[in-house]
Amino acid sequence: MKVKIISHTMDPDKTIAAAAKLCYSRVGVEEITENLTEESTEKFLNRLMSFSHLSPLEHVSFTFAIEGVSRTLTHQLVRHRIASYSQQSQRYVKLDSFEYIIPPQIEKNKEAKKIFIEAMKRDQEDYDKLVEILVNENAKPLIEKGMDEEKAKKSVEKMSIEDARYVFPNACETKIVVTMNVRTLQHFFTVRCCERAQWEIRELATEMLREVKEVAPLLFKDEGPACVTGPCPEGKMTCGKATEIREKFKNLK
Repeated sequence: MKVKIISHTMDPDKTIAAAAKLCYSRVGVEEITENLTEESTEKFLNRLMSFSHLSPLEHVSFTFAIEGVSRTLTHQLVRHRIASYSQQSQRYVKLDSFEYIIPPQIEKNKEAKKIFIEAMKRDQEDYDKLVEILVNENAKPLIEKGMDEEKAKKSVEKMSIEDARYVFPNACETKIVVTMNVRTLQHFFTVRCCERAQWEIRELATEMLREVKEVAPLLFKDEGPACVTGPCPEGKMTCGKATEIREKFKNLK
């Protein structure tokens, strides 16, 4: 898994502080950033987040480039609606040798791993066969009309691979660009850094949190699962490791 911030709002702390300042003072646009020193910005943000005034957080966003994750993960990721996504297309990109993600539980079991890898190999073989069959079938009418065979096959490749891709598994590796604002990220970290989240998206959320802490440590200093700043909300389904989890995210670097 690779996670990298490729862009973000400039001066994220000051941008949010300025938006919040406008809500609580008579200042106009010319004075909105005046006197926002590092110290006053930190004081303003701490006060802002203490009483859950969240709308100013929406003025700052981060864009992540992510690879080495499965389609299983991205099916969960795109459920976070206040965000933008651009994912590698299996309709336009022909996967001659697709990569796949092996879950840790399967990775550590020799027999399970063998079955898993054999299934992936069969999927690739079936995909290749389907692409060949569909390309030949779809190219026939064009060739009969006088089009060069190679050109005809090239022109129908997309419509062929978009059907052949149905045999690919959820384990299929994918790449995606994701943009979220701070408010969405805070919610994302709360639910996806939790031990009850699926292992892969939990790993992604933790890596994304590590990245944003580098850029805006003040904004994300208390982020992580819900138990980092309060009691576990999972009731009987709690992992029972709140103390350990708090320590982990307190020292996350």
